[in-house]
Amino acid sequence: MAEAADRDPIPRPAPGADPDPDPEDHKGPLTIYLVKQLELAIRSFMDEALRPYGLTTFQYTALTVLQHRGGLSSAQLARRSFVRPQTMHEMVRALEERGLIERAHAPGNRRIMEARLTREGEELLAACAPVVQKLEDRLLLDMPEERRNAFRQGLEDGLASLTGRQHG
Repeated sequence: MAEAADRDPIPRPAPGADPDPDPEDHKGPLTIYLVKQLELAIRSFMDEALRPYGLTTFQYTALTVLQHRGGLSSAQLARRSFVRPQTMHEMVRALEERGLIERAHAPGNRRIMEARLTREGEELLAACAPVVQKLEDRLLLDMPEERRNAFRQGLEDGLASLTGRQHG
């Protein structure tokens, strides 16, 4: 039964349910379903591209968050990296053991440990940049430039609508 669901890319409504819950009479899968499918595809390709560097997509995400934000607790890093705090705790330990991040007590609160990238972490991200850019280029390859901008803006707008945070 699960195998049949894996083969069918379009979710089917439950018996007796409204067959088209989209209020705009949009045909085809819901946008949120397409976004999830895109996320899963990107994660699969990212994991494959990052494997030679010894990183997973989640680890790469955490490192890039630290690159842009620096000095974050594990809980803050978990929120910004879209993983549970328990998962981030394990990830932080692994990244620290590899010498990609270092942790120190937060200024003003010795109970909180903040993570920062090390020089090795910065160098690894720089080495990964071309393969990640190649994947982004592949994603956008068949999209005209004006649609690329609209696609990105639509994603940012949707994220802002759901989270209440402005992007741009």
